[in-house]
Amino acid sequence: MTDIYKFLDDHQIEYERHDHPPVYTVEDVNRIVPPLPAAKTKSLFLRDAKGLRHFMVIVKGEKRVNLKAFPDTLNSSRLRFGSPERLKKHLGVDPGSVSLFAVVNDIGKAVELIIDSALWKSDAFQFHPLVNTSTLVISRDNIKRFLDKTGHDAQILDVPGL
Repeated sequence: MTDIYKFLDDHQIEYERHDHPPVYTVEDVNRIVPPLPAAKTKSLFLRDAKGLRHFMVIVKGEKRVNLKAFPDTLNSSRLRFGSPERLKKHLGVDPGSVSLFAVVNDIGKAVELIIDSALWKSDAFQFHPLVNTSTLVISRDNIKRFLDKTGHDAQILDVPGL
């Protein structure tokens, strides 16, 4: 697994680090992590019905994604959550630690990155740095720099909610 702090520092990508006890859900974050000056995020690792396409979908923390309506947006078959094994294989992280930063481990570009347009309007975001015991606050410009340095493109889409 990549040392995310070294990667960010080596590429002059600025962030604020906030350590805390482990969090596994948005509810845990709301309860444990102190208020931070950035949009809370939720990252979902999904796959299509045949397991041929994989997606990381990032939305505002409070948004519930409509998985039945979303395949039409992606021109995909039915979506389901990827297994912990697929998550580890493609992004090098465990459940509870999925975040945009995990694409640093997706060297083969097997995972399509989708960011909800409502979230992308924010100036800064909160993401786990490949572990769920810290939260990084990072600006949109620094996210763009991060994606450029990893060679990943993000699709900014209207992710359907419930």
